Amino acid sequence: MRSKKIFEIIHKEAKTKARCGKIHTEKGKILTPCFMPVGTQATVKTLSSEDLIDCNAQVILCNAYHLYLRPGVKIIKEAGGLHKFMNWKKPILTDSGGYQVFSLADLREVTDEGVDFQSHLDGSSHFLTPEKVIDIQCDLDSDIIMPLDECLHFPVERDYAQNSLKRTNKWARQSRDYLLKKKKTKKRKQLLFGIIQGATYLDLREKASLELINIDFDGYALGGLSVGEPKDLTHEAVKHTVGFLPEDKPRYFMGLGSPLDVIKSIEEGIDLFDCIMPTRFGRNGTAFTSAGKLTVRNAEFKEDNRPLDEKCDCIVCRGYNRAYLRHLFNANELLGLRLISFHNVYFFLDFMKKIREAIAKDGLDEFEKEFKKNYSDKE
Repeated sequence: MRSKKIFEIIHKEAKTKARCGKIHTEKGKILTPCFMPVGTQATVKTLSSEDLIDCNAQVILCNAYHLYLRPGVKIIKEAGGLHKFMNWKKPILTDSGGYQVFSLADLREVTDEGVDFQSHLDGSSHFLTPEKVIDIQCDLDSDIIMPLDECLHFPVERDYAQNSLKRTNKWARQSRDYLLKKKKTKKRKQLLFGIIQGATYLDLREKASLELINIDFDGYALGGLSVGEPKDLTHEAVKHTVGFLPEDKPRYFMGLGSPLDVIKSIEEGIDLFDCIMPTRFGRNGTAFTSAGKLTVRNAEFKEDNRPLDEKCDCIVCRGYNRAYLRHLFNANELLGLRLISFHNVYFFLDFMKKIREAIAKDGLDEFEKEFKKNYSDKE
């Protein structure tokens, strides 16, 4: 019997399915809807843990597959776990490596027993089973862990998607059963989320949802979306899938980051998001602002003394102008990457804070209209 709920709903919006909530972990609570900055290799690129605190980050995402290969689980475990290793005291969610099944397609072979990887670092072979992936994440000592799954490309034949789903859900049950056995000897409780696959086939998404609910996970993630399919299919899959998920469990859309898409998914009842967009765009000199994306490398900003975003109160916008930021990128100075990345992470987290405030007032629709009026998704 749990002493308290893992997920509390604080407020449900009147006009949409959006809700504010709290996810309780042993490293602290996570207010939802929430965006998780991505720290694949135990670092959100160019930013320190102190920077993330200044950006008001609540939780970050790290990748178990990458950390397993480098520096290795043994080193992190001997350091006292991932939190101490990277000096991050708040919650951490670790992804299992299922996305690497998708992104490193030329370096792996999928079987019903697991995934045979060839390391992208040195070519060495590794066989990951559902149980081994749980062991890795238990040794990392993250707060929310994900089971091994297979993320499919778009488009994918229905027969393959159906067989893949059967395999993924089999792995999900194995992962849950194995973690329950380990919990008998573990001092710290880690949450396990199930991952809903099924490509863009709505009946497969329904089947996946119902089977995973029957296994009973601490939360449910929508995987295998935002991987190249048209946006109307993405939103259709989200809307259809959420209808089968329990109200009292958090819902996580894996890999979604576009602000306009995030709002739309929140309106359907999604609680958690992650994406590499803030830092990837930041390293390329593109900032997310209240008016949309702004590429500071462009010549038009050569003599522009305005702040990056006049409506943003982060330290970058308070202290540096566009002309200086453009100069940093054109001079190949690393500070430019860092400052734009900091601003972008701050923008995304502040955006989510404003969404939580809007939901609490039953005003998400008005917030969305005002945001869209000012924001352009074009660079």
